[in-house]
Amino acid sequence: MATQNYIPREYALHSEMEALRWAMESMLQHCQSFGMDCKDLIAMINDPHVWPSFATELEKIETLKTCFRILRLLIFSERSTRFQIS
Repeated sequence: MATQNYIPREYALHSEMEALRWAMESMLQHCQSFGMDCKDLIAMINDPHVWPSFATELEKIETLKTCFRILRLLIFSERSTRFQIS
């Protein structure tokens, strides 16, 4: 896999979004579930209109979502070792 040019982001959520986008692009043929510990990222994806400053990134994620037959975004609970579907 080629090394990605990582553009430093001012906000942590931008970094989380960039990481999810990269993972989705890298795993198009292999994965249907993505786990994360960022509840805000799930909220952004579920209700993008509330996050207008992330419109460009969210549009990329929406486009990638259409490439997966089934896609699950999972929240990793800090209190347990189990994944919870969100």
